[in-house]
Amino acid sequence: MTDDTMWTAYTDGACAPSNPGPAGWGAVLIAPGDGAESDHFGFIGPGTNQIAELTAAIEGLARIPAGASVQLVSDSQYVLKGLTEWRAGWERKGWRNSKGEPVANLALWKRLFALADARKVTVRWVKGHNGDRCNEKADALANKALALRAGSAA
Repeated sequence: MTDDTMWTAYTDGACAPSNPGPAGWGAVLIAPGDGAESDHFGFIGPGTNQIAELTAAIEGLARIPAGASVQLVSDSQYVLKGLTEWRAGWERKGWRNSKGEPVANLALWKRLFALADARKVTVRWVKGHNGDRCNEKADALANKALALRAGSAA
């Protein structure tokens, strides 16, 4: 959903050939007004799918001006629930999860929260690999980062 005042950021992460393993991220940003799309992607190095998903959201939001309204669209329940449901509890419990363990990937979460706090962020979940054009494109970009990295290492 785009409108004349809101950015849309589709983000996705990938690990291949295993999780953990080489990780990449992709983001498709849709500008307000003219709806111009821009594609962004990068190789992370060794990581997990969760790290790749968080990095994709971070990289996507970082490219949108502070103060802007943005809808973050992802197939990652981990990212979206962390932003909308889990954060308050983590903060209240001193960055411990429901099991009393330290929150995994805390540095990435804190960076994502800071970026989200500097923007007016809403979230929308989409089912992965289900035909949503921009979600599929973000996934392809994350995998492109992996393929380019693999190609340069060969």
